[in-house]
Formats: sequence, structure tokens, C-alpha cells
Amino acid sequence: MNTLEKKLSADTLVNLQEEYNKTQIQEVLDRLDEELIGLVPVKTRIKEIAALLLVDRLRKQLGLESGSPGLHMSFTGSPGTGKTAVAMKMANILHRLGYIKKGHLLTVTRDDLVGQYIGHTAPKTKEVLKQAMGGVLFIDEAYYLYKPDNERDYGAEAIEILLQVMENQRHDLVVIFAGYKEKMDKFYASNPGLSSRVANHVNFPDYTPAELVTIGKMMLKEQQYRFTAEAESVLLDYIDRRTAQPHFANARSIKNAIDRARMRQANRMFSSSGKILTKADLVTIEAEDILRSRLFSL
Repeated sequence: MNTLEKKLSADTLVNLQEEYNKTQIQEVLDRLDEELIGLVPVKTRIKEIAALLLVDRLRKQLGLESGSPGLHMSFTGSPGTGKTAVAMKMANILHRLGYIKKGHLLTVTRDDLVGQYIGHTAPKTKEVLKQAMGGVLFIDEAYYLYKPDNERDYGAEAIEILLQVMENQRHDLVVIFAGYKEKMDKFYASNPGLSSRVANHVNFPDYTPAELVTIGKMMLKEQQYRFTAEAESVLLDYIDRRTAQPHFANARSIKNAIDRARMRQANRMFSSSGKILTKADLVTIEAEDILRSRLFSL
């Protein structure tokens, strides 16, 4: 009997479902389904990554040799599609599976990593990495780290330091790069060393208008508000118009629209001099609270 056969002997069998239950990652995946509308391809990809990592963990317990799975990731998509929220869930999964020690998420941008003068970038980047150790470093709009047209730019220095840590301390830190897909593709093409270290690519689709209405209703419910049926219909019309405008940011834009609708609702009630308000008045967003958006006057 060779070494591999000994490792696979009957007394080393494991119960996959039992091991899965021990990690409690199903709880995280369930919250992912409950808290985020749509994003079916993203949720499927996260579950696939979790399954791979669980099997890798079991192989190590059985003494099976295998290359460590790549943990660094790329999240691409438009703003407001849930990249940061999913990154938080991913950090939790990695922690429960034992791939990172702390499980916290540190979100940064170029300004947190790159200095303005010689000798400034290295200490800034190293300080961020120190804070992120044991968890996940989420770099939003990561393509801004690379500015090939500016010879005096220090972003390349930050990238080199990141590459060293991603390779040499990959058991202490997971890095997630995030941003628009086209810009991120160019970013990876500019640095093959970086691209080779990012094993998991997850693309976040834009939400459909119907999904955005559902997201809006969830946001209102969390704040103990509600739409009338007519207001919900007007919101769908608003979304159709808003998505045709520049700088649309999916759920983020819906949140802004709802905040403004609440402001208009408050002003509407305040202008009704002498009116005695009911609880229903205080929690209800009417169609006119959305129709007063300047978008409907364009």
C-alpha cells in the first residue's frame, strides 16, 4: 500500500455535511440571499468558492498534498451593485473556514495607499497592510493605482508592495480589487504579475428595474416607511428615466432617491398647516413625493 492509499484508508473518512455544518458558513450564505436582491451569478460564484475552500480544508485534514487555492479576488461591476457588501460576507466565510485569523474587512482607495511625494507611498501602503492583516483588504476603484501617463505618479510603488505581500504573506491577508470591469481588465493587462495572483474573478451585473424597486421597498421598510401602490409604480417610472441618465449607481442611486422622497414627504406634511397627522401619514411615501423630482420635468 503506497502513501496515498494509506491516507485514503477507511478510518480517515470524513462526513462532508458534518464538516460543513461545523463551519457555520451556511448562516453567512443564507444572509447573503436574504439581504441582497438578485445577483444570482454572484451568489452562485461565492458558493462555489466556499465549496472549493471547504474541500481544500478537508484535504488538508486528511494529509493530502495540494497547492493552496488562490484567495485574492477581483470584484467588477458598476457602482452600487453590492461589491462591498459581498466582500464583507466573503471575509466572514474565509474566517469561519480558517483561511484568515480575524475576518475583518478594510476598505481603501488610491488616496489611502499612494503618497504625494518621494518616500511617502511606502509607509502609507505598509500602514494600510498592517491594519488589514488577518482579514480582507478591499481596494475600490483599484485601476486608479496605475497611471501610465504620469511619470511622477507613485501608484506603481504601491502596487509593487501589494504584490510582495500578496505572494509572501498570502496566509495572512486576502486582497480584493474592485471597480468597473473594462477599467479593471486594462489594469490587469498592465501588470501580468498582478493578474496572475488574482484567482477568483466575480462580475456583478446591474440590477433590473424590478429588482431596484424591491431594493427601494426594503430600504423604506428598514426605516419604517412604505410606498403607496401608486408611488411604487411611479418609482419604477423614475428608475426607467434615471438609468438613462449619466452616473447612475444602482442601489446607491435608489437610496439617494428615497432620501429625497422622504424629504419631500416631510415638507409636504409641514406645509399642510394645521393638519392633524396620523401614524399612516408619517410612514407613507406618496406618488407626489417622487413625482416632484426634477427628473420628471426634463
